[in-house]
Amino acid sequence: MSKVPLTVKGAEKLRTELEELKSVVRPRIIAAIATARAHGDLKENAEYHAAREQQSFAEGRIGEIEGKLSNAQVIDVTKLDANGKVVFGATVEIEDLDSEKKVTYQIVGEDEANIKEGRISIGSPIARALIGKEAGDVVTVKAPAGNVEYEILSIEYI
Repeated sequence: MSKVPLTVKGAEKLRTELEELKSVVRPRIIAAIATARAHGDLKENAEYHAAREQQSFAEGRIGEIEGKLSNAQVIDVTKLDANGKVVFGATVEIEDLDSEKKVTYQIVGEDEANIKEGRISIGSPIARALIGKEAGDVVTVKAPAGNVEYEILSIEYI
């Protein structure tokens, strides 16, 4: 399996979630299963089946996070020598040349992407068009509604 890029913040967020699942959620589910078992017949015990289902989801998520972290290549953008170019982890302010609308995006890994928070995936059309470019460059992004031109206004490595 190839390495998956993650920002330092993204990796930390996954580690925090993993710790929460292992130290809080897992023990709570185990206690719920024990309580439900004490109620007797497991075949018709809804509490028991619900707790087992929660356990299944939690263990699945733990495995998923551990897998992501083991295959992660954590990139600290503040330590990269990018020479003013757009790279993974950079925060880029761009302007749509037609609508003059300005927007700021951070280019992150697939698992970290959240458009509402201004984080776009490295695999997105906009990110692919921006990678390697510099402030002042104009890039063309192939969008479903046609090509859109953006000017790169600024690049930050935070």
